[in-house]
Amino acid sequence: MAPMAIDARINIDVVQPKKDTLGLPAPTKTRLEKAGIDLSNGYPYRPAAPLYLDDAYKIRSTNWDHDDAGARAKKSNPSKSNLLNAASKVTHLTSHIGTEIEGLQLKDLNDQQRDELALLIAERSVVFFRDQDISPQQQRTLGDHYGIVEVHPQAPHVPGVEGTTVIWPALQATERKADFRNPGGASRWHTDLVHELQPAGITHLHNDTVPTIGGDTLWASGYSAYEKLSPEFRKIIDGRKAVYCSAHTYLERGNEHAGPKHILREHPLVRVHPATGWKSLFINRAMTRSIVGLDKAESDLILNYLYDVYEKNVDIQVRFKWTPRTSALWDNRITIHNASWDYEGSEPRHGTRVTSLAEKPFFEADAPTRRQALGLAGPED
Repeated sequence: MAPMAIDARINIDVVQPKKDTLGLPAPTKTRLEKAGIDLSNGYPYRPAAPLYLDDAYKIRSTNWDHDDAGARAKKSNPSKSNLLNAASKVTHLTSHIGTEIEGLQLKDLNDQQRDELALLIAERSVVFFRDQDISPQQQRTLGDHYGIVEVHPQAPHVPGVEGTTVIWPALQATERKADFRNPGGASRWHTDLVHELQPAGITHLHNDTVPTIGGDTLWASGYSAYEKLSPEFRKIIDGRKAVYCSAHTYLERGNEHAGPKHILREHPLVRVHPATGWKSLFINRAMTRSIVGLDKAESDLILNYLYDVYEKNVDIQVRFKWTPRTSALWDNRITIHNASWDYEGSEPRHGTRVTSLAEKPFFEADAPTRRQALGLAGPED
């Protein structure tokens, strides 16, 4: 059952949008026209963005109850048989993270299968579906099932489909020149929307156009990153909070010359997933600022170690080679990801993305690790 939408239309000072006139890749144009998207006024549509920090905070400043789809499936059918038995093939790509499903169309899943998919994503962190015939509108519908769809105040989105954002590195190339030494796109480890009062849960990225060589995306498991820490070290970070910042900056009203400011939120360093009940490390190098209550030197020392554990253990990562018309659905609560820019913009790449916001992050001291819950932990774990 889809949650109620939150009306974020408020009176704010905004930066007026601009009209883009870049040429669309042929597969993208075909997909959008088939979906009835109006391209006559330019593509993508850029919303009017907040100019001031207080306006940005107002967009989502009140908690809501999140009914987690994976948690529903955990209660009703933890075997996920309605989803898995309907697939022609299910392949786990690594031991810790990543599963590919064949023989299903995301647009055709019923509500029970959608819930079971959410549980599978919660267990495997990221799930892939190739050869998908899905419109931006159908992406939005699936996103509504998984939570409050985030309508990004800066991101360009598909005209007429609010909440379905456009992932098109060619747009960024018009704003900041990228090169081999300074890659473009999302080519750094990060997690989406950690600055939200209730941060991102499931993100669904559908790439209709991809380069023939390169452009892979990597994901790392937060469950496994936490498990890489010794039990004694876990005690240092369990229950602690960190400060997380927004990717975008804003002016401070009445103090415009002070320089741009980020939205800042406090969340647990270690959180528990509501569907699995497993502990996960919840940090990312790009947007985690500091550990609350520690001096900067202490905080930096611990965070830099945690970033290295998360980013440098290749056994807890999956690297995915895209093909056209492929969808990836991942859980931002338990992953970080990194888009490789090794194709250097030599070929077009375009996708549409929907992100569903989830619960307010929480920590439970007696929650197990993934390995403990699955009976894989040894005495040293």
